[in-house]
Amino acid sequence: QVQLVESGGGLVQAGGSLRLSCAASGRTFSNYAMGWFRQAPGKEREFVAAISWSGSFTYYVDSVKGRFTISRDNAKNTVYLQMNSLKPEDTAVYYCAARWRMVVTTPQYDYWGRGTQVTVSS
Repeated sequence: QVQLVESGGGLVQAGGSLRLSCAASGRTFSNYAMGWFRQAPGKEREFVAAISWSGSFTYYVDSVKGRFTISRDNAKNTVYLQMNSLKPEDTAVYYCAARWRMVVTTPQYDYWGRGTQVTVSS
């Protein structure tokens, strides 16, 4: 089992920044690829970013490229999502997820956190 707890969400004005954190516990964190997803009201859960278990490879949905950065610190069992130049359309609940070894951009992850709300006002 891997337990994931997100933090860092909140209310921010358009153009502002937030950094989300996801703390993992349980199994060996460095064995897992990590992903961030988001879900806005009335919409399906959407892939945002992912990072390989080593941190060598990262992936982003087109709408956040150049604005969001995913990173991980395996010594701290934590993955981060730095979000800059936020837009109202980024408003959603953000979830982190863990998947054994292989990184994917679909929701086929093994473990999920409960999410953290991000609200961007115009």
